[in-house]
Amino acid sequence: MDTECWGDEVSKKVLWQYKSLPKKGKPQGREVTVLAAFLISSPSKDLEVVALGTGTKCIGRSLLSPHGDIVNDSHAEIVARRALLRFFYTEVLNKQKCSDGIEGLRDDVFNNFLFELGPTGKYRFREGWQLHLYISQLPCGDASLSSCHSVPRNFFSREGNSLSSVDEPNGFKDGIYDSLQHIGRVQRKPGRGDTTLSVSCSDKIARWNAVGVQGALLSYFLQPVYLSSITVGRSPNTSEDFPLEEHLKSCLYDRILPLSEELSSPFQVNKPIFLAASVPPEEFQHSETASSTLTCGYSVCWNKSGLHEVILGTTGRKQGTSAKGALSPSTQSSFCKNRLLQVFLSLKHESKVRCLAADISYRELKDGAQAYNIASKIFKGGPPFNNWPLKPLGYEAFFQGERCSENVKTWKCKP
Repeated sequence: MDTECWGDEVSKKVLWQYKSLPKKGKPQGREVTVLAAFLISSPSKDLEVVALGTGTKCIGRSLLSPHGDIVNDSHAEIVARRALLRFFYTEVLNKQKCSDGIEGLRDDVFNNFLFELGPTGKYRFREGWQLHLYISQLPCGDASLSSCHSVPRNFFSREGNSLSSVDEPNGFKDGIYDSLQHIGRVQRKPGRGDTTLSVSCSDKIARWNAVGVQGALLSYFLQPVYLSSITVGRSPNTSEDFPLEEHLKSCLYDRILPLSEELSSPFQVNKPIFLAASVPPEEFQHSETASSTLTCGYSVCWNKSGLHEVILGTTGRKQGTSAKGALSPSTQSSFCKNRLLQVFLSLKHESKVRCLAADISYRELKDGAQAYNIASKIFKGGPPFNNWPLKPLGYEAFFQGERCSENVKTWKCKP
């Protein structure tokens, strides 16, 4: 990989794909957003965008739903990953159809499967194929510019069996904040108003470098899928001398390095190549301060498999949802947890877990991915990630096609 021009080549591919999409859900006037995308490279290093997302919003704690019917986190990186998961599901489904000899798949589908069956009985990337991530600016949290310039105040803390966010940090000594105790700690996403429980994108990407981007459910079918490179667009508010690549490495890789001796195969501490790309177009250029930035409220979600959807980030539902029909299944995003559960259950399960039983909840299915959960617990078991927020009890205990009655306002957290 020629790192000198790879970052700009990745950026060029992503921006072209974004520009090819309709205007619906894109910033208007002075609005700006964040753009993220996943790309696949072939053995010959040909690049193709397979999943894309935009957005800067997330749901406050009071709007969380126990039914999996809304998208809690609509930041671009997370929307793009959900689009990637839907793409992976389509790839696995097509691979299963091929294995079963089902007719109707085009020749180009047969010849371009991304996955092959590995010796463990799970699918893996074919030899020489790689996954890449592009983000138009530094991800929120530990890697953000604001964390570089000031002491972050959005750390999570666990108090007994409850969850709170440390907006005013403890640890002042003679008026000077002792920031050493919080360096690299898990942060919640920034925002005004109703406090969110969504973890920052920096922390989530660091987690992907330990347990893979595929998540718990897809780990029933896939070996861990790791990023080969992470490319981030330069900011117009920083100098050319800003060591962006080294900064990314410090926040997204160095923090997980202590796990090297703890994770066991097939999980590992993944070290992607970190690259800088040119400053993105104006609609992705944010002001130095959040208060002077007018962000677009919508998130665009697209993938190569045919998914194209726009959701309102502050509600987690499809664009155009009315108050009267807000709880209708038709307002659910294709990448909310409930819909991902439906896709998961539509696949042929060769493992001996009771995947297809109607009485197994989303949470129980995730907990059934034992190897993934062991790796995840190791990741969250010690500093700097042991303040990762706990899921509220009952929060993911929904079933396929569950209908919504009302949102739950108050939960305790899992011990």
